[in-house]
Amino acid sequence: MLKVNEIVAEYSGMKALHQVSITLNDGEFVSIIGSNGAGKSTLLKAVSGTVRCSSGQIFFGEKNITKVPAHRRTGLGIIHIPEGRRIFPSLSVVENLTVGAYRQGARSSIPGNLEKVLKFFPILQERHSQLGGSLSGGEQQMLAIGRGLMAMPQILMLDEPSLGFSPRMADFIFDAIKDMREKLKFGILLVEQRAMEALELCDRGYILETGRVTLSSDRQNLIGNPLVQRAYLGTK
Repeated sequence: MLKVNEIVAEYSGMKALHQVSITLNDGEFVSIIGSNGAGKSTLLKAVSGTVRCSSGQIFFGEKNITKVPAHRRTGLGIIHIPEGRRIFPSLSVVENLTVGAYRQGARSSIPGNLEKVLKFFPILQERHSQLGGSLSGGEQQMLAIGRGLMAMPQILMLDEPSLGFSPRMADFIFDAIKDMREKLKFGILLVEQRAMEALELCDRGYILETGRVTLSSDRQNLIGNPLVQRAYLGTK
């Protein structure tokens, strides 16, 4: 479904990604792990079109989308939930969710999709008329993820969905992602600092270090790799 081929991305002349290549197959769950500054968020931004690639190519299916603007990539079903939630604080919960369905293919399915989202996140049902800015941080993250689901994604990209939350809230977010993956059929590309949880959820994973892919394999091989264990999983 998604093929990123040797992309290079720069900020003010400094390379953030060095010929990075990844793939995401139909319905697959792929996790990207690495330390701060490794280029993980930049990779998602390059796929969503909010960061330009100075070289390399990105394919969605058979279509080369390297130069396709971000809003058109969203129209194709590439949905990016960035770090920091970024909900609309002055809109209600339901209004925030409905905004997510602006993609043409999702507009006619708003009632059914809204029902699905509220089943994944029952607290949003209780808060349906509250302003987004009045929600707790965890509730805002649920709202951000729910807004992404309203777009009926082909690919859902999640950037640090557990960032800043207690272990209990992080576990709830991860359980919701697992539940979505099992019940809804789309690809997931996850960037996450909590490496063990990210690897336990995925089919395959990539290790990104200083803008380069240094290792890629399936879940079990990465979890069992001694270098990954020492660097990211906290084992000696």
